[in-house]
Amino acid sequence: MDYIFKKYLEKNKNINRGYRKLEVWQEGISLFSFVKLKIDTIDNISFKTKGQVEGSALSVPSNVSEGYCRRSLKEYIQFITYALSSLGENYSQIFALFRANIIEEEWFVKYDEMHYSLENKLIKFNKNNITKLQEKSDWHNDYQVREIIEQYNIYYTSDEK
Repeated sequence: MDYIFKKYLEKNKNINRGYRKLEVWQEGISLFSFVKLKIDTIDNISFKTKGQVEGSALSVPSNVSEGYCRRSLKEYIQFITYALSSLGENYSQIFALFRANIIEEEWFVKYDEMHYSLENKLIKFNKNNITKLQEKSDWHNDYQVREIIEQYNIYYTSDEK
């Protein structure tokens, strides 16, 4: 991710914005940007098709962040599955445009590489989350800011809460 954008990811951190550190979220944002820039240059497709292509691409990082913010491992797995579904939808749309000679091969090859990388990372990410769930490891649902707790060495026993 470009430096100019990376500096904003380092600002205003909290427990709810942890998804910004995830490669799958960052790559999803990059894929959306790549697709959006291309779709905006194409004149001979309908407004509806452009909207669907952009929407499915934007849905990938959106589902990663929404699942993360739900703070439940079961829901997170579900939203990563949604992200994978949107990624598949986007591939079908882009491939159809490529097949119709609306998108050139050179651009499609780059898109396919980005898509494949993100798809594999999302699959692995979800497999790891499923393993955590099977091991009965769940998300910590308290919204204490752990960075502050660790920074100031604040620890509570169970009867102090």
